[in-house]
Amino acid sequence: MSAGDESVAIYDAAGRVVGSATRRRMRAEGLWHAVGEVLVLSPDRKEVYVHRRTDSKDIYPGMHDCWAGGVIAAGEDPEVTARRELAEELGVRGAPVRFLFQTVHQSGSVRFHGFLYETQWDGPIVHQAEEIAEGWWMPLAELRARLRDPQWPFVPDGRQFIKEWFAHG
Repeated sequence: MSAGDESVAIYDAAGRVVGSATRRRMRAEGLWHAVGEVLVLSPDRKEVYVHRRTDSKDIYPGMHDCWAGGVIAAGEDPEVTARRELAEELGVRGAPVRFLFQTVHQSGSVRFHGFLYETQWDGPIVHQAEEIAEGWWMPLAELRARLRDPQWPFVPDGRQFIKEWFAHG
């Protein structure tokens, strides 16, 4: 089965699951969906793991991000998605995740509910070659400074989410 044939949870604008559809249909029709995302912090909470997406990603290829995550599958709990994506994308397994907040992202036909989590990690990071081109630890102060540059190629949803995280801080 190709990634486009995966069954994903479809949400309404209020954040309730209302059904399922293939990922391909969700993208083509701009259906409301949801994502589970995890921010990976160093144990002292002074650095965040930043990565660059591969050029083959279906959305925001080649751009930077600081959240590991993905679309919530049909029948899947947001925390399960967040943990699964953290393990798949960065090889981080067994780390406790803490729920932060839920938010909404809308940009053109891309609209979804974000279920955001964080974890602290000092173990190895192993990139999923299909999704992560490279990654590194970045001081939070540097990330904040780089985000002030609208030309820095950072995914729009990740930019929104980290700004909200800083504001909750």
